[in-house]
Amino acid sequence: MLLLTRHIPHEHLVAGLATALRAGALTADAVALEARKAAQAEDEPPVAALPAGASGSATVTFMNEWRLAHLPPDTRPLPSVTPYDQLLRRRRASQDAQREEEAQ
Repeated sequence: MLLLTRHIPHEHLVAGLATALRAGALTADAVALEARKAAQAEDEPPVAALPAGASGSATVTFMNEWRLAHLPPDTRPLPSVTPYDQLLRRRRASQDAQREEEAQ
């Protein structure tokens, strides 16, 4: 985040930090995005006031959460360890046979 001050004015960076903190996004990418939004909002003419009942707080959607929400359902069967269990049984049986031979 220290490098952001090279490209983004201090007041926009502080606004980005505050907005990201309020939204619970504790990453440098979120701060940079919110700081750029603050800079863009300052450059653009004001938009009409928010409708009644709307809040002015910012929300941040993380890309991983968004991608997971838009994935198709997974219809594959759950993995099975049955073949591996059979291998372990064979190995135990052969070890038991070797022990019996060593005991005789």
